[in-house]
Amino acid sequence: GQTNLKSPQDIQVYIVNTNFTLRWNYTGNDTNVTFSAEYRFEDSETNETEWKELPGCQNVTRTECDFSSAITKYYDTHHVRVRAERREEVSPWSSIFEMTPYFIAQIGPPGIELQSTNGVIKIKVSPPEANQVRKMWIAHLSFNYNLVIWENSSNAEFRSQTIFPTDVIDDLAPDTTYCLKVQATLPFDFQEGLFSPIRCVKTTRKAVNNLLCATNVSILALNMKFFLHWNNQYKQHVSYNVQYLIGYLKKLYDDYSVKWLNVPGCENITDTQCNFSSIITATSGFYYLRVQAMSEYNKSCLSNEVKVDPLITNEIGPPGVKVDISDVLLHIQILPPGGSECEVMRDHYDLSYRILYWKNSSNDEEEIKMKEIKQIIGTISDLTPSTLYCVKVQAFSEVYNKSSHYSKEKCIKTPGDKALPLIILATFVTALFAVLLVATLLTLALYQAYNKIKYVFFPSCQPPLNIEGFGGQHFSSLYLSTTEEPIENCSIIETIITEEVNQLDFKDYKHSKQSSRDSGNYSNDDDTSGSKMLEETLEKEIV
Repeated sequence: GQTNLKSPQDIQVYIVNTNFTLRWNYTGNDTNVTFSAEYRFEDSETNETEWKELPGCQNVTRTECDFSSAITKYYDTHHVRVRAERREEVSPWSSIFEMTPYFIAQIGPPGIELQSTNGVIKIKVSPPEANQVRKMWIAHLSFNYNLVIWENSSNAEFRSQTIFPTDVIDDLAPDTTYCLKVQATLPFDFQEGLFSPIRCVKTTRKAVNNLLCATNVSILALNMKFFLHWNNQYKQHVSYNVQYLIGYLKKLYDDYSVKWLNVPGCENITDTQCNFSSIITATSGFYYLRVQAMSEYNKSCLSNEVKVDPLITNEIGPPGVKVDISDVLLHIQILPPGGSECEVMRDHYDLSYRILYWKNSSNDEEEIKMKEIKQIIGTISDLTPSTLYCVKVQAFSEVYNKSSHYSKEKCIKTPGDKALPLIILATFVTALFAVLLVATLLTLALYQAYNKIKYVFFPSCQPPLNIEGFGGQHFSSLYLSTTEEPIENCSIIETIITEEVNQLDFKDYKHSKQSSRDSGNYSNDDDTSGSKMLEETLEKEIV
């Protein structure tokens, strides 16, 4: 069991595409030493974890070996170990190296083909593992390609750009040697591959500018309405076809030159503009457009291509604004850019609105205030009465870092201050109430005084008519005869007269009483009892 052989150190596995290389270090001074490796992997189907000899790494004399043929499960976890051997003597196993091939693999260099023509370089890129049966990278359409190009000179400046599998490199100097290399990347996996070997090619001179071709091809897009504009430098009759290509076709490795389509409504036209909004059916993809010019001699020329990424190319137009005023609030209604029917503007841009408002007065120092809202209806408070306020609104999207121009100014005047009229009205009502209250109390006091005076000086109660008609002198004498004794001293002399008078007065009284009863004016009980008492008194005196 004793051995003098040391174990290998620093075990590493390098993977490029499906090429696997195992490397290690050996610090021993022993000669005639070979190395062997074993591996195991956790098979999810068989649950097998036994160590096996690693093919391609048995009895090797170098400190590396290629075991590409042994690994076929790129997403499973593998373990690798190495030991040194000399005849029957073996070293202890090295530490175990654990790996999952897909996560440590590097993307290999792509293949490239170059063609120099008419002042440009045409390049065709083939994906890594293009000619291999076993592939680490299945989704080759997910590759992006980075190009680095420079002039083959001592003071070269490097230029980087993203290219498609089939693309054209322009803006190059004629008769100049350019060198380039290409790298494949997987953006979603944050993986960058190895660059291809450097290739160099010399450019040619560009053909004389064809006046038939459309120039300065540009796009004007506002609120998802797309227009293509170009210039015409041809002095004779010329017509145009506007063509488009769906962007993803350029990511394919096939020839897309035959897949260009004509824009409906922009075929065989003489105008130098075209509305191509009808072809923008999705906002997630992108498009390419070009103009084909045709002369009356059946000659044609294709313009440069322009790229359209709808949500990025499009510009946001100014919103519409309506303002209204209430007692204390300024109400602002915003009409979204493109109108309420434009769902793309509303749903994809996630628009917000910036409101500027100020007092429109001769004072140039009036402060412009700002308010940002997400809704299409906003209110502004703290307004000054009888003041002209002006408002303008800007739409913006933080997601796309875009903003519109401001809308036209809308001005409206706030109503006057209603506090003073209310105070005056309240004062008037209070004063009126106080006057009415004082007048009512004074009227009641005068009425009470009037009643008192009338009661004292002008009593409403009068003596009965039978008493009034009896005669003041005789009536008073009746009461005196009952109370004063001296009348009896004259009774002998005035007996006959008194009898006659009393009889006469009694008859008059009865007649008055009868008349009074017939008329019904004094029919109450008190008068009746009083009359009876008077009769009895008179009868006694007569007797």
